[in-house]
Amino acid sequence: MSSPIVYPLRFLSLLLGTGLVLAGCATSPSPDRSGPEVSERPSAQLPPKPGEGTEAEVVSASAPLMPSVFFDGGAEQFVSWRCTPAQDLISTYADGELRLWSTHGAYRLEPAVVASGARFVKNDLSFWNKGDTARVESDNGHLECKRDMTRQSLTREERPGVMFHGRGNEPGWVVNLANDAPELTLLLDYGNRELALPYRVTTMDNAEGRVILESGRADQPFQLRLEARACFDSMSGAPYPVRVTLDIDEQTYRGCGQGIAP
Repeated sequence: MSSPIVYPLRFLSLLLGTGLVLAGCATSPSPDRSGPEVSERPSAQLPPKPGEGTEAEVVSASAPLMPSVFFDGGAEQFVSWRCTPAQDLISTYADGELRLWSTHGAYRLEPAVVASGARFVKNDLSFWNKGDTARVESDNGHLECKRDMTRQSLTREERPGVMFHGRGNEPGWVVNLANDAPELTLLLDYGNRELALPYRVTTMDNAEGRVILESGRADQPFQLRLEARACFDSMSGAPYPVRVTLDIDEQTYRGCGQGIAP
């Protein structure tokens, strides 16, 4: 597992898709480093595209259902890929399905027959993996990718009662969504501030892999936005499948996260 973010002791706790295509394999722009909490590696100029499928993971009858592309699909680890033209991807593989995340969305590919290596397809999208290299193709172009780093998937054993875990840096912060009720816990400012709050769902878009939650208390407003996008921890570079943005007390916190299935 990638090296964890270090906090004070009390704080321990593609191109893709049928429309995520290469813009003619044009030269990529400069990296976007606008936020200190999320390190978004450089990406080619690819048009956004909805994710595949509308299934949701069943977590609890009293907790909201989250898009399936927030989760690992039963895989033990997330793998990051550095690709040319510049775009970094994240993948998992389990139960005969490849899940793939890019800057613009998340995609679920099925296995296809190939002479060597492993190939997965969905409509015009193809991911062909041979050892530590991969080739990603669509009707409009291709990427040449090299395996970078891995991160072990979070489990319910590690975080009991948590269905979604998100975190960010500078200042260090953590959000945990309970698996049995519409409640979350926030640790802010390196753990010096802790809040337990109810929330309500204002947006649930399974096809796009997007969820927006807002406070259930008038005296402590906040908004939490979750998007199924390739996300890399700004300190360790560890890959996550969800980009997390928290607005609270006139401050914006950015980070990465992962759904945790039972």
